[in-house]
Amino acid sequence: MAISYKDSGVDVERGYKAVQLMKEHVKSTYTSGVLGDLGSFGGFFKMPEGMKEPVLVAGTDGVGTKLKYAIISDKHDTIGIDAVAMCVNDIVCQGAKPLFFLDYFATGSLSPEKVSTVVSGIAEGCRQSGAALIGGETAEMPGFYPEGEYDIAGFAVGAVEKSKIINGANIKAGDVLIGLKSSGIHSNGYSLVRKLFGEDISALDKFDSELNAKPIDVLLTPTRIYVKSILALIEKVNVKGIAHITGGGFFENIPRIFPEGIGCEIDKNSYEIPAVFKVMQKRAGITDAQIYNTFNMGIGMVVCVDEKDVKATIAQLESTGEKCVVLGKTVKGSGVKLL
Repeated sequence: MAISYKDSGVDVERGYKAVQLMKEHVKSTYTSGVLGDLGSFGGFFKMPEGMKEPVLVAGTDGVGTKLKYAIISDKHDTIGIDAVAMCVNDIVCQGAKPLFFLDYFATGSLSPEKVSTVVSGIAEGCRQSGAALIGGETAEMPGFYPEGEYDIAGFAVGAVEKSKIINGANIKAGDVLIGLKSSGIHSNGYSLVRKLFGEDISALDKFDSELNAKPIDVLLTPTRIYVKSILALIEKVNVKGIAHITGGGFFENIPRIFPEGIGCEIDKNSYEIPAVFKVMQKRAGITDAQIYNTFNMGIGMVVCVDEKDVKATIAQLESTGEKCVVLGKTVKGSGVKLL
């Protein structure tokens, strides 16, 4: 008796339907650099015109176990924003303008409607960052993922003039760190988050007085995309360094932009820490050092500028809708000191 590919758990017809449902979302991200159309073996993108020495900057990431909350709540329209944000927020730290994005979606049994909903979020993230979604991969892998579960990841490629690469080399003691507020937890630390909040959707979907919201809404708030605000800022101000606050929190990410011999002091009282971080610290019973080494604590991006440029930096960021604070300053030494 013959055994077909469909008998083994892979239905190519579902794949065809998924592509048809995705097309509208994908095309909504197209920019002038896109060549060709969805369905080719490779995505085509022409280099931006007018650049003298363009340097490509690439980044790749996923959204980790935050996916669990999308799956148990059956809410799949924002998790794609997270996938894009984690990549484009990284490459803009070097001053690169995102050009295009590719995604990877894998599941045990393909639901065309579900994957289309996920891609709608990816497309939204691409529109927010100005990147074109020029391709991707949808993998149906029966027996590999539990029923109803999936994984997504992606990568972004951007470009920056070689002479305008932001690498932190000119940061000196006395420079100022300005924090751009986050939209919440973003997409890091969810292995601990799930320990603290659990995965009982009936409980997560009830109003929590400490959070002043339903936990599931807080936990699924998509990662803020800072690309357009940062690109506008570096056109106006000499930004010396930019740090994306992801896994490792303040302690791991901020020092990545410093040259040798430079550390920083952070004033914990410079802004109001969002309730979700206070709740998690209380439930976990962990120290300030531990939680600042795990989460973004309400600050999703940090820019380093000369003291004379602080007012101009804040004014420019606020003009593009960012909420920001003077977070601290650089000092001689190393690492991060919380004050």
